[in-house]
Amino acid sequence: MGRRMKHTDIGDIPADWKLQTFEETFRVLSNNTLSRENLNNSDGAVRNIHYGDILTKFTEVLNCNEEDIPYLNDLSLITASTQLLQDGDIVIADTAEDETVGKTIEVRNLGNGKLVAGLHTIPCRVKKGKFAPGWLGYYMNSNIYHDQIIPFITGIKVSSISKTAIAETMILVPPIDEQERIIETLMQIERLIKKEKVIIDKFKSFKSGCLTKMFPRDGATTPEIRCSEYTDAWEQRKLGEICDFINGDRSSNYPSASDFQENGIPFIGSDSLGTTLIDKNKMRFITQEKYSHMNGIKIQNEDILYTLRGAGFGKCSIADFSEGTVASSLVGIRCKRDILAPKFLVQWFSSSDAECEKQKAVNGSTAQNISVEDMKAYSLKLPKINEQEKIYEYLFSIDNLITLHQRKYYKFQCVKSGLISMLISINNQSH
Repeated sequence: MGRRMKHTDIGDIPADWKLQTFEETFRVLSNNTLSRENLNNSDGAVRNIHYGDILTKFTEVLNCNEEDIPYLNDLSLITASTQLLQDGDIVIADTAEDETVGKTIEVRNLGNGKLVAGLHTIPCRVKKGKFAPGWLGYYMNSNIYHDQIIPFITGIKVSSISKTAIAETMILVPPIDEQERIIETLMQIERLIKKEKVIIDKFKSFKSGCLTKMFPRDGATTPEIRCSEYTDAWEQRKLGEICDFINGDRSSNYPSASDFQENGIPFIGSDSLGTTLIDKNKMRFITQEKYSHMNGIKIQNEDILYTLRGAGFGKCSIADFSEGTVASSLVGIRCKRDILAPKFLVQWFSSSDAECEKQKAVNGSTAQNISVEDMKAYSLKLPKINEQEKIYEYLFSIDNLITLHQRKYYKFQCVKSGLISMLISINNQSH
């Protein structure tokens, strides 16, 4: 016999499950507006949740015992009104460059540690409802909840949501035993995700070691490891001498969240940039008509796409398709092929030399960013084209292994994202 159901604004749900508004469920806490330059990763008395970490680093349930959460440099910078977080609190990222705005974390295993919510966040504390540990983190990142947020997203170049806008979104409250069963299933998927993450991190660590030895270091003109047939010293060049730079679109024709669709012309944001290769699982698309009216870079095959600012600052990948465009936070880099192979350059961007050049150029008080002119001044050492090819072929073989496991990782993430909807359906058919 099927379970008795009731119709709600978010669809049919079991009759004994409750719905309540965001405003009924939560009390909004105060946050601070401190930028990255006010944080450090080594030590301090109070840790700080930055919106960029919510978007790119933290999972739905923030295990404070395991995650690297930045510390505040100076406690005097936070106001007396800033409230300390506790287990069960949620923190929402209210700003992003895409529809990831609204991503939420649930704070767990804080213990005696002190934690505050920082720039572009909405911290909240439950005032009504009984929730199993992890339920709010998983539910508020599910399609069921996030689809409610999409109509309230504002902005063109930067997406945002407000406390007022989300006040009427609906929070689903199943009986506590069902919450626990659903969470246990989600945690099984989570364990598979973590396993893939460990493999990915091992390959990345191996590649990092290769990069250290395959590019010249500390003023040297040759690398520690190279093929025996190459003996020439590497040549010092400026990036602006051997590349052309094309900005992303910043006009009124820039697409909004409602312009994206399941197929069409690729629109690349920083979230699509992977380990040298674009993550096609995360690509978004616009219509041919929208594409024709955009004024920014029209991608060519083997263009390098680099993130100049925002949560994905410094990420870059190589395009392996011949048509598309990019977000305003990205720049296209087009190599002069007789001097510089694009696949070599994208590997160089992962090297310690590239990181040093980036850090010299970093500016901005609220977020890390660099300008195109800064990038043109980057200094890099180049071997001849033939040696460049040998280097990138080897490094790309490692990238392919990383990409393989990243795809598995992403598939598990997709399963988890849609799993609450599926589990609700399963629960509907039981009992």
